[in-house]
Amino acid sequence: MILVLVVEDDPVAAEAHRQYVERVAGFTVAGVVHSGGEALRFCERHAVDLVLLDFYLPDTHGLAVCRALRASGNPADVIAVTSARDLAVVKAAVSVGVVQYLLKPFTFGSLRDKLERYAEFRGSSGEAADQTDVDRALAALRTPGHNALPKGMSAQTMDAIVGALRAAPDGMPAGTAAEVTGVSRVTARRYLEYLADNGLARREPRYGHVGRPEVWYRANPSSLRLRP
Repeated sequence: MILVLVVEDDPVAAEAHRQYVERVAGFTVAGVVHSGGEALRFCERHAVDLVLLDFYLPDTHGLAVCRALRASGNPADVIAVTSARDLAVVKAAVSVGVVQYLLKPFTFGSLRDKLERYAEFRGSSGEAADQTDVDRALAALRTPGHNALPKGMSAQTMDAIVGALRAAPDGMPAGTAAEVTGVSRVTARRYLEYLADNGLARREPRYGHVGRPEVWYRANPSSLRLRP
């Protein structure tokens, strides 16, 4: 069993990440903390194989946590879970041993893919027969293509739908999302259902005067928000 420490300052997001990890076979949550200092103290006192590390912490930056772990000789691996899109930060993360980098907002499927690939990499053992074996082991950490979304769904359309939800605090039905983003109603509903199924949005039935209730979709703030 791979022991995971969740480091996330937002309590709602931290709980969502904990639940996500517990849904992946072979992983269990060793603890949940909300600051860099707590993370380092936890790793000193408890066995941890993997740290899901937010970079924007109230007391320090995630990169500083990584450096402190390495300086102390702690062997725990790190998956960055952050909204930091600056490639300089990504390069710095690689230099301090971050094995995976997951951008917020993300779906359960995206995190599951990272964890499963990490488990495959961690499970590699024995001596490599040749360069091919080495390349295969390292490739386990890399996600080929853009497979976080199901086949037939595009990142551009998803960004548009997510943006529409963020701009509508009271939520919206599929028809409105279609008008705002310029896609068909069927397409809008498919993307909205995907967000709801992955915990990034929630469904809310709205009852009118007659007929069946209309389904509205409201963004889950803790999952669809981006920090400055």
